Amino acid sequence: MKIDGVFDTSLNNPNNEKFKILARKIESAIEEIYKNVLAYRKGSVKVFRFRPGSIIADYQIESTDSSPNSPAFAEANTQLISVLKDQGITVAPNAFAQSEQKILSTAKNWYPEQNMVLKCERLYSGTMRWTVNDQDPAQNKVKYVISDDSSTLTVNNVNENDKGRYACIIDRTIPYIQWQDIVIETLPDIIVGENVRKFQCVDQTVSLKCCEETYSVEWTQITSDDVVTSEDKCITLRHTIKTGNCGSKTFTCRLKDPVLQGFTYSSKSVIVNKVNAVFSCKDATFGDGQEGDTLTGPCEKGKEGTIKYRCSSGRWVPQETNCILQVIKNLEKDAAVLVVQNIPVFVAQLSLATENNTQVITQSAVTVQTIVGILVKVSGVSQNIIINQPVMEDFLKTVDIIVSTSAIETWNKLNNNNKTDNTSTALLKAIEDISNRLTNANFRINATSIELNRTVTNTTFYSGISNLPNSTTEIQIPEIPLSTAITIIVLTTLDSILPTRDTRSNGSSKSDVRINGDVVVVKVDNKTINNISFAFDITNKSLGNPQCVFWNFYLDAWDSTGCKAKSYKSKGIETGKITCECDHTTSFSILMSPFSIYQMASACITYIGVAFSMASLIICLIIETIVWRSMTRNDTSYMRHVSIVNIAVSLLIANVCFIIGAAVAESEQPTSVGRCSPVVFFMHFFYLALFFWMLMSALLLFYRTVMVFSQMSRAKMMAIAYIVGYGAPLLIAAITVASTAGPQNYVSKRNACWLNWYESKALLAFMIPALTIVAINLLVLIVVLYKMLRRGVGAATQPDEKDALVVIARCVAILTPIFCLTWGFGIGTMVSQDLSNRVVFALLNSLQH
Repeated sequence: MKIDGVFDTSLNNPNNEKFKILARKIESAIEEIYKNVLAYRKGSVKVFRFRPGSIIADYQIESTDSSPNSPAFAEANTQLISVLKDQGITVAPNAFAQSEQKILSTAKNWYPEQNMVLKCERLYSGTMRWTVNDQDPAQNKVKYVISDDSSTLTVNNVNENDKGRYACIIDRTIPYIQWQDIVIETLPDIIVGENVRKFQCVDQTVSLKCCEETYSVEWTQITSDDVVTSEDKCITLRHTIKTGNCGSKTFTCRLKDPVLQGFTYSSKSVIVNKVNAVFSCKDATFGDGQEGDTLTGPCEKGKEGTIKYRCSSGRWVPQETNCILQVIKNLEKDAAVLVVQNIPVFVAQLSLATENNTQVITQSAVTVQTIVGILVKVSGVSQNIIINQPVMEDFLKTVDIIVSTSAIETWNKLNNNNKTDNTSTALLKAIEDISNRLTNANFRINATSIELNRTVTNTTFYSGISNLPNSTTEIQIPEIPLSTAITIIVLTTLDSILPTRDTRSNGSSKSDVRINGDVVVVKVDNKTINNISFAFDITNKSLGNPQCVFWNFYLDAWDSTGCKAKSYKSKGIETGKITCECDHTTSFSILMSPFSIYQMASACITYIGVAFSMASLIICLIIETIVWRSMTRNDTSYMRHVSIVNIAVSLLIANVCFIIGAAVAESEQPTSVGRCSPVVFFMHFFYLALFFWMLMSALLLFYRTVMVFSQMSRAKMMAIAYIVGYGAPLLIAAITVASTAGPQNYVSKRNACWLNWYESKALLAFMIPALTIVAINLLVLIVVLYKMLRRGVGAATQPDEKDALVVIARCVAILTPIFCLTWGFGIGTMVSQDLSNRVVFALLNSLQH
């Protein structure tokens, strides 16, 4: 009987309370309805198994008829559907079938690459069809061949993935199903080591070893002088080499069973080359070689894989080890064909294997990677069922071992290899995915570095504190619907395992930030939560600039979108913790930057330079006040000094805003949007005003040099200068605020009072105008110099205006490259985290007076 619902792994265990309750309901309903059927023997119903595929209930009854395919039973089943529905059990109208386990296979064992033949006996009339794991094999006519009368199914070129339930169905009032669970034998793996070996052609005996874990093997093409010995699933051929009897000889190790011969996996050969040469590295098993040569050898007993050796200083030295425990390798093969009903037993076997081999596993990168792959497979297969507490407990026990502190060095190797650096994030994804499938029950799982708390709420507020050693992470969800299932997983060692790249890293695994707290996975079943609060302990007190982040699997990086950080206070007192407030659920943690002597040097250069700049600007304005009357006798000189005064005033006010912004950023991490926004607006406005007044100086130079005979009144020039010098910056600054106000991405979230770059690219509203003006000024300078050199400046200008033009040209020629260089390094600080960029930018920026 097929029940509409999601299969719960608890139903695999007849002693589980869920199994007993559901079985009791079904038996009671069947007994109530079937007792009115004359052929039914009362009290004979028994539910003996539940299987996935929605939920399939296998039950047996006793009947005086040879088959329950009668109108009376069909009518009873229709009534049974209604009775079960009243008890909360939904059954499809065509959910009933009579099934028997039969031997459909025409052979006792099936091996990879064979063509498997299954035959079905036609016991009743009706249309006959086949299913393979509840799928229609007729959809794949290359893999499956069905005979004309549908009684025979041939599966071509089988492999281990072809295992499962094969069923022959005869459609009638109540379908009749004959089924058999087919197992494909393990693919043989003959291990002989290096396929081609060379030995010095002198009197000696060399050893060739052949191993196969499951099947018996034998050496062929041997001579009477060769000796073969057997030892624990391996056979060793001792071949005698005689001086002068050089050349090549091939030895083949093959499977003994004649049934297994003739397939691609049936044998492996070793070519022995006997050469007249002297070698620095000699080994009777591996072979001989010269310095720098490499060869591949098998792993030690109990492990599968290879070891790469290099000839160094007269001996073969292991260079790269790729050995996996045989028990883990076998589990990996089983995982490739894992089906949902086998998940509980399989996960328990995996947990036991990792627990029994903890030390070996945590020191082997390839084994850890293999186990992560197995966990990913388990998580994927479990997406259509419900996972109960014992299965999740075994799953997390395995995770706890491979993320233990003793495995940190192994994870460093994986993370530093671009072929395996996604292993840790694959593990995190597997943990997240399987936690989505937990049963609706209250339970807690504790391991050394992992804690899971599964709660079905009975209030509208959730609050929890980690019970793990050295962890006091707090999680609060202030608003949550009643009867909501919540899963909280705290992992204390993933900060040393997960990559630290964030959205600024541009795909690079290198980053200037560190994970500085627990990693917390939060899952809420079928509900949207818009407010979650975390209080994290800071692991490393020497780090600063905290960011609340979650792992974004689409960007493959830590992302701060939807999260903000602030200091955690208890009763008004700061505790040293960081509070994160987020508007979504996933995997969260804290990223922080290291403080260093270089950053302190950068800060010192900036503050000292800005102070020196402000003092110089004040002196400049005082001097301008003193000499103003004597230096502004003509229009050109007047406009030049107006530009100088406005440039100095703009830069002075911008520097004051810079000091205020730096103080705000230092007093609160991350920076406060409310306190920084006014400072950023005025800093943006006055820095732009500085550049636009530089533009006016360049345009004045261009106007007086190129348009010699054109005369514009002083009042008109002043009006244009002030409109452009302050009007354009005001317009740009206002538009920037308006366009970024909604998502609050106006101010940088990277602990500096300045325009945002990473989220909204608001900084472009400064960089584009500034660099455009620099480019225009350079172009004007080139044109003016060309004109001046070609005809001479004094050709059509008065001597005092000539001097003013030369001074303006000199100012533009000096200031433009300085500003260009300064803000060129400014762009460098956005696209690169190199500290040298920051120091040079700080130095130039602070001294651009």
